[in-house]
Amino acid sequence: MMQQYMDAKNACGDALLFFRMGDFYELFSEDAKVAAQVLGLTLTSRDKNTDNPVPMAGFPHHQCESYLGKLIRQGYRVAICEQVEDPKQAKGLVKRDITRVVTPGTLTDDALLDPRESNYLAAVTSAKKPDAKGVTWLGLAWIELSTGRFWASQIASTKLADEISRIGPSECLIDEAAPITLSGSESIMITLRPSFEFAKEDSQRVLAEHFGTASLEGFGFDDEEIHAVRAAGGVIAYLRETQRASLDHIRRIVPYRPGTSLEIDHATRRSLEITRTIRDGRREGSLLWVLDRTVTAMGSRLLADWIANPLTEIDEIDYRLDAVEEFLNDVSLSDDVRTELKGVHDMQRLLARVATGRCSPRDLSFIGKTLQSLPKLKARITARKSPYLQELEQAIDLCPDLRSQLDAALDDPCPLLAKDGGFIKSGFHEQLDQLRTLATGGKEWIAQYQAAQMEATGISNLKVGFNKVFGYYLEVTNAHKDKVPDDFIRKQTLKNAERYITPELKEYEEKVLSADDKAKELEYELFVQLRDLVQAASQRLQTTADVLSQLDVLAALADVARRQDYVRPQVVQQPELEIIDGRHPVLDATLNEGAFVPNDTIANAQQGLVLLITGPNMAGKSTYIRQVALMSLMAQIGSFVPARKAVLGIADRIFARVGASDELSKGQSTFMVEMTETARILNTATERSLVILDEIGRGTSTYDGLSLAWAIVEHMHDQLECRTLFATHYHELTELKKSLPRLKNLNVSVKEWQDDVVFLHKIVEGAADKSYGIHVAQLAGVPASVNERAKQILAHLEAESLNANGKSKKQVNIPQPRRASQLQLTLFDFADHPLLEKIRDLSLDSMSPMDALMLVKQWQETLKNEAEVRSRF
Repeated sequence: MMQQYMDAKNACGDALLFFRMGDFYELFSEDAKVAAQVLGLTLTSRDKNTDNPVPMAGFPHHQCESYLGKLIRQGYRVAICEQVEDPKQAKGLVKRDITRVVTPGTLTDDALLDPRESNYLAAVTSAKKPDAKGVTWLGLAWIELSTGRFWASQIASTKLADEISRIGPSECLIDEAAPITLSGSESIMITLRPSFEFAKEDSQRVLAEHFGTASLEGFGFDDEEIHAVRAAGGVIAYLRETQRASLDHIRRIVPYRPGTSLEIDHATRRSLEITRTIRDGRREGSLLWVLDRTVTAMGSRLLADWIANPLTEIDEIDYRLDAVEEFLNDVSLSDDVRTELKGVHDMQRLLARVATGRCSPRDLSFIGKTLQSLPKLKARITARKSPYLQELEQAIDLCPDLRSQLDAALDDPCPLLAKDGGFIKSGFHEQLDQLRTLATGGKEWIAQYQAAQMEATGISNLKVGFNKVFGYYLEVTNAHKDKVPDDFIRKQTLKNAERYITPELKEYEEKVLSADDKAKELEYELFVQLRDLVQAASQRLQTTADVLSQLDVLAALADVARRQDYVRPQVVQQPELEIIDGRHPVLDATLNEGAFVPNDTIANAQQGLVLLITGPNMAGKSTYIRQVALMSLMAQIGSFVPARKAVLGIADRIFARVGASDELSKGQSTFMVEMTETARILNTATERSLVILDEIGRGTSTYDGLSLAWAIVEHMHDQLECRTLFATHYHELTELKKSLPRLKNLNVSVKEWQDDVVFLHKIVEGAADKSYGIHVAQLAGVPASVNERAKQILAHLEAESLNANGKSKKQVNIPQPRRASQLQLTLFDFADHPLLEKIRDLSLDSMSPMDALMLVKQWQETLKNEAEVRSRF
């Protein structure tokens, strides 16, 4: 047996091995030590009496899912080694083999998955060298094994981090020969794979074998997308190796091409808290959490996909909005559809388990119950006005033949294990009924036999028992041994009793046990037949499952719109914003009714594309700019938005530079992260993009930060000409209104009363002239003594730097746009360098040419020394 274990361990690589021994899974050697530590198992040993005892730990087989989940969450891979033949029929040692390898990206069991979230396995491979333009192309493929959904794409290497952030895989396969690193991949298991699995020929062969096609052209891939094909081939090769089961539920692969949906980079997804909050990474408090009013797991996952991939075509957006509006306007339709959907099970994942041969009788019963819900659901959405709902109604396949078969065969409730029996209804199969009657009747006969023997022998406490070793027996206490008749055959002696058998009892025992075993065997055969029927109809069922998930999302978006008083957005091609009484969707849902202050947002070529928002902290600047970005995203997934009116121009990209954090592990400070993200916006945004920037430049000195912010605003206005919301504390930037015609100053209203302020959270036109930082510090709980001292210092600084009108005494020279022939040295009149004073005081008339030359050399040395000192810091 230990040789079996060693063979299995060598075959599973770095995975922990669960080795089945009877009713237990055992782990040995280093695996046992890891399991004992991570799972809290008792560490024992095998061969204790030898010089080299083998560490050993184990647990009952029915606890496998629980322990498996703990190990996967800790980042381990686990191989399952099962007994692959019936111990009753085995000659010698029972055969064992690895039936699957479980990793974070290959989970299919409900107990190991969050039903609301997709669980993706991704693969990345790289071109050997950049193309003629210097672009390194990558192949990226990703699959959700629990549903069979599969995509592949070819992307530039600069896009990888954003795509990984959009997909959010739990495991990523990397070509071991490709120099690829994943930014922000701390929560992703990285699995290195042999390069040959990503080779062009091998990948094409593997995919052709799986899909039964000569190429992927029929799925929409062209000859130029070879790296996408390589990555997809690597995925299928990995699944074949780890699953050791059918992958028939993976029926197609969908090409994904960047630019066909609204692009959102990693920093923006994080800043806007689209699916997770920044503080603790929780779903609660995110945009997804607010919008997710779905009633099925399939719908919840689809909504997350829609949010991750907003549309960019107006016709497609209106196609969804029309359906949402019909649900919104017809409350009874919406309520009826949602009620029927509550009876629907997760067909997508159920069908995957059917295809892999890992489904249970209960899974089949759930499919049957879902099919029973379809007629009412289909009837309810018949004759709808929305073209989308019409299309969905036509796509629902009722599968009446399969529904009737499952309903007639399966009992309710069904057990989890097929081999235990007890799930086929009486009356479904005549032979099964006969075997069950025989098994049940035999047990009744044994009870009657016991009563007859008690009467015949006069042994009042005689009883008939059963165990797996001796079968049925008659037990007589020692006090009545003298009454035992001659036809009783002694079988076992106990301390206070004797056990006997009789020919008659043995004959009936064989009939009963044989009938029970045969009934279970027949029932399992019927289960396999039903499973095969479901598998044969899986394509029809998968289409219906997709329809159900879409209906769920559309009805859910209508429900949240009704509850939160959302309005249908008017989506237009022109890059503009007109939002009346807009609200932040998350705060609007979490604050008490009426507590959130709505605000207008107008941005267009005539009234201003760049909105410069000034005002104090805690007044609502960040909330205001975020809500505009979130409403644009919501509109482009086909959702209504929290406003009284909304006209939103299609965005090709949304950028958000909000907040900052160190990335010390990469040697990047807060300011470096801020500038890196800002640089990306400036280099990739287009006139159709929506950009929100918050407090750019605050991570460095005042003059540095102000200069950068000034130049960035100019660039957004003059070069990119895109809709931009720029929140800042640099009040000097409001002067840009004089030179930038498409810039509009906005500020957050503040009410001052004696020595206190009230933040009104209302955005109005004009520029703010104070930051009220000390008041915010007071609200935050900074000690009173510190606040008082800060007021004294502020008064002193303002007296030195502000004139009687409250304006800066320094003259701000508003710069003109740079031209190629111009050299703009500074934005402000900075303090003179000491050398300038010396030059002014020089008496040139009294100097010889040699003296002047020596003086210039001295100045040069001084400037070099200063540069060296600065470089050290």
